[in-house]
Formats: sequence, structure tokens, C-alpha cells
Amino acid sequence: MKAQVNYKTDKPKIGLVLSGGGAKGFAHIGVLKVIDSLGIKVDYVAGTSMGAIVGSLYSAGYSGNQLDSIFRSLDFEKVINDNLPRSAKTFYERDNTEKYAIALPFNNFKLKLPSALSRGQNVFNLLSKLTLHVSEVDDFDNLPIPFFCIATNIETGEQVMLDSGSLPLCITASGAFPSLFQPVNINGQLLIDGGVANNYPIDELRAKGMDIIIGVDVQDGLATREEMTSAPDVLLQINNFRTINDMKLKSKKTDVYIKPDIKDFTVVSFSEGKKIIENGKLAALAQLDQLSLLPKKSDDDSNHNLKIVPKDSIAINDIYLKGNKKYTRSYILGKLKLKTNEKVSYSNFDRGVNNLVATNNFDAFQYDFKKSRSKEGYDLHATLEESKVTTFLKLGVHYDDLYKSAALANLTKKQLLFDNDIASLDIILGDNVRYNFEYLIDKGFYWSIGLRSRYNQFEKNINAELLLDNAQITATGINKLDVELRDQTNQFYLQTLFRKDFALSIGAEHKRLNIKSETITINTETDEFVFENTDYLSVFGTLKLDTYDNKYYPSSGVYFNGDFHTYLFASDFNTGFDQFSIAKADIGYAFSISDKLSINLQTSGGFKLGDNSTQTLDFALGGYGNNLINNFIPFLGYDFISLTGNSYVKAYACADYEIVNKHHITLEANWANVDNDIFESGEWFTLPDYRGYGVGYGIETFLGPVQAKFSYSPEQRKSIWYFNIGFWF
Repeated sequence: MKAQVNYKTDKPKIGLVLSGGGAKGFAHIGVLKVIDSLGIKVDYVAGTSMGAIVGSLYSAGYSGNQLDSIFRSLDFEKVINDNLPRSAKTFYERDNTEKYAIALPFNNFKLKLPSALSRGQNVFNLLSKLTLHVSEVDDFDNLPIPFFCIATNIETGEQVMLDSGSLPLCITASGAFPSLFQPVNINGQLLIDGGVANNYPIDELRAKGMDIIIGVDVQDGLATREEMTSAPDVLLQINNFRTINDMKLKSKKTDVYIKPDIKDFTVVSFSEGKKIIENGKLAALAQLDQLSLLPKKSDDDSNHNLKIVPKDSIAINDIYLKGNKKYTRSYILGKLKLKTNEKVSYSNFDRGVNNLVATNNFDAFQYDFKKSRSKEGYDLHATLEESKVTTFLKLGVHYDDLYKSAALANLTKKQLLFDNDIASLDIILGDNVRYNFEYLIDKGFYWSIGLRSRYNQFEKNINAELLLDNAQITATGINKLDVELRDQTNQFYLQTLFRKDFALSIGAEHKRLNIKSETITINTETDEFVFENTDYLSVFGTLKLDTYDNKYYPSSGVYFNGDFHTYLFASDFNTGFDQFSIAKADIGYAFSISDKLSINLQTSGGFKLGDNSTQTLDFALGGYGNNLINNFIPFLGYDFISLTGNSYVKAYACADYEIVNKHHITLEANWANVDNDIFESGEWFTLPDYRGYGVGYGIETFLGPVQAKFSYSPEQRKSIWYFNIGFWF
């Protein structure tokens, strides 16, 4: 039986309590829309979990209609998960993460599982942006509508009332669902979802002096045995015993009790927000008689329905950092891409935060904007919690038509020699044993120092023109060679950010290249002919930009990779060596036509300068793949290393249709001219000599892309299939 509405006072105080319930909390928005339409004056708001999130934004000045628009526009899968945008990672971090299916913390020779599936950083970033206009408010009683929320101390199990401090941080803590979001540290207390301790804080709200309580209950009912089909279902049922029993008492204390019909939805039904909001509205309208009797706002009441103008940029004057011990200020600001006394777009600020979080060097990054006292704009006050985990074990698997089957085991160690360094070793076992070692001292905006060592090998039937000159091919009559290629490349380089988005690198390289074949034999002892067994020394420079949102299926972004190598020395095997240089560049642009269809356009080219006697480092087109070594260039319609020359141009176009989530059908085409000195002869600007067309089907999995491509070459009048499983490494 519901409590009776109390009108004994001349101006009764109206309190609004909103329960937790995950996505079912969208129903709160429907209720608020009805409350706003009736002009009811709400004097205090209390909430837990999703009720805290919705309630805090209402208290901060958003109307029910505004909240409806905000929540419907969000992609909750991106907000909830830690899947940060690809562009948030540096080139090194991107290369070092886009090849592992599993990454496990590994400290003191013990695997350590994370405390939650998500840090909740994206939730905090969103709430910080939405509450920027009240960032100066430390006492929540001073919000347009006073507010408090409930969290749970994970160490004691006791409820914690949060009514002051950082508003976005407090409501992030109140909604930190156990196992989904990691606990939030506030004033030394580790806090999680308030629903664990008190999912409907009506008594605490009444104690604030409220005469009439409107309550919205979106909690689960008890499930039947037929509905409990998994371990999480059983755990949720156990948790619901207490909250449902509590509500038997608390509902009677509620003057206007609103219980939306949400039995067909779950705590993760974010895609059905529209229906849930509508059900909340219907439940409020069912209580219209009681709601209509409540006090209304006066004409001069300005404590709510503010004209909130979303900010698209922020002037950041001073930056204050706390909690960084091992990582320097320059390192942190380099990741954030921030400088003092600079105006940045809010989207760029979000990207900077993502850059920092993507390093996995920090368990938490909390921040507040405080208005500067001396000038317009904000001061950024940030608190960082450095991760204690510095070692990771990572695993991956792969199959392709060049390297064949492979299993990858990686050991990554941060702070190996310095506080801001990272070392990574890949051991690749399978048909072709390989390794890749990388070490980087990351100095943010300053010059970073890197070492790289990579060993690759494969056996393949390739075009003889890469190894033999025309006279040799004529004399032997051989067009194809079965070769064994071994390549070890060691680099030392310096790298810095150029205009924030470009990575500029300069360095020195040692390459040991060994190529031999049994197709041609010169004696019976070895039954093989060695084409190449040379050590090369070179210097190089690269300039790279990559804003693709996805390495394998980009739907937005641009790509540029320019590389210039000058080879200065070769060991005695290459007796006719003279210095030469190789320049090459790739440019790409991806854009979406619709939610399902995207286009990716690319062009690339390269040429050699100087001596032309060394052919083994020339360009070789053919095959499909990523992370190919030397100057091997993918080209549909031909097998790997089929088209060779010391210069080439190539154009590529792909239409990608995502038929269902992470399932792609692609239509692809590429055209190329490749030969010796095509930029001198003018052949680079003629109609293409080589064409290839393909259709593919691919699935994005946790192992990486699983792809099958059928291609056809008009020149060869034959088709070729490509298969790939897992990330390329």
C-alpha cells in the first residue's frame, strides 16, 4: 500500500529518488519528461547507479527531453568498453597490440587477471563533458537541483553517500558495476556500484527534509527457475534477494511510487533504450492524478532547465598533475597532446585522454576542469594512478599463403631499464620460425629512442626477375625459382611527433639478407645456389600518419607512410655494390557512404636512385597481406613476388559492405605499372600494364580477421585465392 501524499506544509519539498538497474534506468528519462511537462518543482534528487547518472544530469540542469536526445545518440558499446579508438594509440603501441588475441598481466611469474572488464574511462570522459558547465560546483547542494548518490565501499560493504567533490567521478563510482567496471578511488576509499548496499536511498533523501517523495523503481524482480540458465543469472538472483525485500518496505514509504514495466529488458538492453524510455513515460502517466497535485515551479524559478550550450572547445591555461612518479610530465603531456595556454577542441581533448589510457601505464586518469582565476578558460587538474603491472604475456595465431601457419608468444616488459621504456619480444613458431624484438624509450614530445630487430623467413616460388638479369633468364630459360629467403633487420632510430599527428623517424639499419634456391645447382655437395648472402648498412627516414579507425576494414581516416633508405655499404658477397637509395610512399583515404558501406582508396609508388646492380631489394608486387618485409607490395590477382622492378606505381579501391556486425563483403580492384626506371621513361603515367580484381568475405574475430578472397587477373586470364586467419605478425 502506497504512502499518502502529505500537503500539511504550505510549500512541501519534493524529493525524487531513482533506483539502479543498468539499461532499465532509461525508464527514468521517460518519467522525467512527464514531470517536466507537468511543471513539477523538484527540490532534491537522489540516485544509485544508473539512477545516479540520470539524476545527476537532471540536477545539473538538463531537461527530460534533453536527456532523451543525449542517451539515444550514444553508442553504449563504445562507452562501456575499453576499446579505445585506434587513432588513440601511438604507432609503436598500435604495431605492438594489433597482432595479439590474448594479453594477460604477468607479474612475479604469476598470471594476474584484471579486476574488471573495463576501466570505465569512457564513462568518466562522457560524464565530464556533460557536466562541464557545473565543474566549479564541489558541494552538490549548490547544483541547480541539490543531489546526492550512493556508492559501496568494496572493503567494508558499507554504503557511502557522495554529496560533494567531483560530480563525474562520484557518479562513475555509483555506477561501477562489479566485474564490469573497476572500483573507483575517492578519498582513499575503493568504491563500486551503490546498488550493492542501497539501491533506493529513500530514507537518506527523506532525511534531507523532503516532505513528498517521488520514487522510480527499475529493479529486477525474482527470476523463475526457467529463466535462470547461467551462472550470472544465479548470481543476479542472489543479489536481488536483498534489494527486492528492501523494496517491500521502501515502496510503502514512497508517496508517488512509479514502477515501469521493464520485465522484458535486462541491465544491458542499451539497444532498446527507446522502448524503455517510453515504458517509463507510460508508468508516470499512470500516476498522473497524484503527480498533478504536486507543487509547480514559479515563473521566477530558475534553478532548472538551464540553457546548456555544449562546448566544442576548451581553453586550457595551466595543467596540474598528481600521482605521476615514474612517468614524467613531458611524457604525459606528450600522450595527451596538450600544452599550456592552448585552446583545444573537446574531441581532441578526448583523443588525448584516450592516447594516455591506451598506453596501459595507468590504472586510472581522473581530472577536473576549474575556471582560471586570472584569465578566461580552465585549469586542468589531473590525478593519475600508475599501473603496478609491468609485464604481459600475449598470444596469437595466424595463417596466410606466404608465411603459412604460425603461433605467436610475446613477452612485453615495461620499465625494463627506465621508467618510460617498453620492451617486447615476439617468438613465432610454425612453418617459418621468426622473431621480432622492439625496445622504445618514449619521451612524448621529445625525441624518443628505439631499437628494433626482426627475423623473417619463408620458402616461395617467385619471379626469377628479382634475382636474375635478362641475359641469365634467356640463358637458363627459367622464369620461376623456388627460393628460401632469410632476412634479419636491425634498426636504431629516433622518433618524434611532428605537428602532433605525424611520426617522424630517422635512424640507421643493418640488414642481413640470404636467398638461396635448389632450382639452380652448381655442385652436388649442397644442391643449392646462393643468390644473396649480404650484410647491408643504410640510413633511413620515415614520415607516417595513420588515422584509420580499423587496420583491416577502415571506414574513416587517412593514411600516409613515406620511407627513404640510402644503402651505404654491403659485405663482400655483393662484389659489384655501389651506393643507392630507395624511396616509396603509400597514401590512403577511407570514408563511409552509409552505416554499412565504406570506401577505401589508396595509391602508392616507389623508385630507386643510383646503382641498379643490387636487384634483391627491388619492388616485388603480388599477393595479399600486411606487415610484409622489405619492398614486397600486395597486389590482387597475382601470387606473391610476381611483378618486379626498381620502380612502380599502384592504385587500389575497395568497397566494404558490413552485412551484419563484423561480417564484411568486399569488392576490390588494383592497377599497377612496375618495371625498371618507369619514372624516367614516362611509363608510370600510362594505362596500367597489370590489373587485378577481387571479391572477399571476412569476419572480425578476437583472433583477428578471418578472410577469404577470390581474385582474377585479366592479363594472366586466371584466378587465385587468398586465405588469412588472425592478425598479421
